[in-house]
Amino acid sequence: MATVLSNEVKQALQDIYYNERTGRGKEALALLEKTSQAGDGDATCVLARCYCGRQYVWAGHHFPEDDNKAIRLLHQSVEQGSALGVLVALRSGELTPSVQKKMPFTNLQEALDTAVELAEGGDAFSQYVVANSYFWWDFLRIQNKGKDSFPNHAAYKAYLKENISKCEDWFWKALRGGMYFAANNLNKYYNEGDEDIIAPQPEKARDLYKIGAEAGHPIMQAIYADNLTEEGRKEEALRWYKEAAEGGHPGAWYDVGRCYFTGEGVAQDDAYAVQCFEKELAQNPIHEGSCNLLGKAYLFGQGVPLDYAKAYHYISTAYYKQGSTWGVFYLAKCSFNGWGTPQDYGKAMEFMSKMTFENPEADYMRGFIYARGLGGVPEDIKKGCTYLQKAGNFDKAKEELLHYKKTFFGKWVRRR
Repeated sequence: MATVLSNEVKQALQDIYYNERTGRGKEALALLEKTSQAGDGDATCVLARCYCGRQYVWAGHHFPEDDNKAIRLLHQSVEQGSALGVLVALRSGELTPSVQKKMPFTNLQEALDTAVELAEGGDAFSQYVVANSYFWWDFLRIQNKGKDSFPNHAAYKAYLKENISKCEDWFWKALRGGMYFAANNLNKYYNEGDEDIIAPQPEKARDLYKIGAEAGHPIMQAIYADNLTEEGRKEEALRWYKEAAEGGHPGAWYDVGRCYFTGEGVAQDDAYAVQCFEKELAQNPIHEGSCNLLGKAYLFGQGVPLDYAKAYHYISTAYYKQGSTWGVFYLAKCSFNGWGTPQDYGKAMEFMSKMTFENPEADYMRGFIYARGLGGVPEDIKKGCTYLQKAGNFDKAKEELLHYKKTFFGKWVRRR
C-alpha cells in the first residue's frame, strides 16, 4: 500500500507514457516485469495496461496484446496492495467481489485516498487513474452510494455533478504531466458533457490535441495533424505528420508519403513519397495505405521504375491481408493484361465485382470478357456489347465493338 511510486515504476512511466519518443518501451516493459515479480503492485498494474492494446498504451511501443495476461496481472496488483491496481481493476470490470476481498485495503475509499495521495505527489499516471474514477462514475461503488442514498432526485443529481466535475482538474494535471491519454477523455467531457448533469463546453476542447502535440507525443501529433487536415490547413498538418513519423507513430510515414504523392500541402514528390511508404512497410509489411499507394507508384512508374510484378504484389497484399478494395480496379487490370501476374480473365472479373465506382476501362474489360466468353464466363455477346457501348469513347472498347454487329432482327452477333 505504497504512497510513493518506486524509482523503477517512475522510470517505466517516463519511457512508456511521458516521454515515449525515447524508444525505450521494450526496456521499460522488461523493467516492469522484473519489478512486478519482486512484489511491486504498482509495477504490476502498469504492466497489465501494457498488454491491453492500443486503447491503453501507445501502439508505437509494439507491445504484445494479451487480455488474459492483463487480467491476471490486474488481479495480482490488487493482491499486492496497489491502490492504482484496485482502481484500474474496478474501471476494467475486473474487481469482482472475490478479487476485492484479497486487497489489503479496508474498503475502496481507502484505495482511492491512497491513489489521490500519489496523484497529489505529482504523478501523472496516478492523476489520470483518479480522474477516471470520477469521469466514469466509479465513485458510486467506491462510496457505496446510489439513488436510494439521497432524499430526492435533485440531491442525487447535485451529488453526481459535484463528483463528476472533479475529473476535469485531474485530467488537466495528468495531461500537463505527460499522460497524453487524458486529452481523449477531456475531449469527450468538453464536447459531449455528461447526460443532463454536465453541460458540453466544446470551446474548451479546441487546443487539447495541440497541447499534446507540442509536448512531443507522437499519437497526439498524428491526431492534431488529422484535425488540421479536416480544417484544410494541410501545410501545418504535414509538419505534424512528419513529427509523428519521426517519433515512431505507426501509420505516420504513410501520411507523410500520401501528402507528397498527392501534392497535399506540399509540391508533389513521388520519389520521396515512395521512400516514406517503404519506411512504413519496414515497420508493418501489410500496412494498407502504403501497400496500395506504393503499388500504384510501381504500376505507373511514379517515383520508381515501372514494375508490374511489384505493383501487383503490393496492391494484392492490401487486398488479401487487409481486405482493402481500394485497388481492385488495378488488380483487375493486371489480371486482364497479364501484368505482373498470369493473365486470368476470371480473376479480373472477380476483382471488378468488388468495384464501387464506374470506370470506362472496367466496362471495356467486362465487355471483352462477356462477348468472348473468357475466364469461365459464359459467352454473352449482347451483354458484352452493352458494356462496350457503356465504355463510350474508350478506344479499345470502340475497336472491340467493330468485331460485332446487330442483325436485321436486333440480335448481336460476331462479324464473320
